[in-house]
Amino acid sequence: MNTHSLFPRVVTASMIGAAVLVGGVASSVAQSPSANPPSVASATSSKPETVEQRIAELKTALKITPDQDAKWSKVADAMRDNAAQMGELVKKTQTNMTNMTAIDNLRAYRDFTRAHLEGLKKVVDAFDTLYDSMPDAQKKNADQVFENFGPSDEKTKTPSQG
Repeated sequence: MNTHSLFPRVVTASMIGAAVLVGGVASSVAQSPSANPPSVASATSSKPETVEQRIAELKTALKITPDQDAKWSKVADAMRDNAAQMGELVKKTQTNMTNMTAIDNLRAYRDFTRAHLEGLKKVVDAFDTLYDSMPDAQKKNADQVFENFGPSDEKTKTPSQG
């Protein structure tokens, strides 16, 4: 397999990972590695309204109270920053994609992975403070929100399946 056919899949996987940082990917996209690019683009869009929608949905799912708004704001800001950074990487990569060499492909993958990791660190740090302030019932709810996130078939496999 040549690197030009591998690279779009690597970028797609990176963009799906980036979407985790901004609230999630539709389960149909996450379950189908061969999803068409418009679906991936929609699911990983860093458009402000999409990011804001994910932030609002997560805030509701986590049952954030007015007393927690200041801590939640830091989580939301980290999500916004991550979306903006990933959006810039996507633009840069799309602009250069037709002229990319194998080493350019690897560097782009490295850059997506690095941005994903750095973004995840920011979200975890912000969320850690928020989570610590939650009462036990809300923590249990948060645990369930994050447990139920992602491809459903990965959660239903038994150890013998895979």
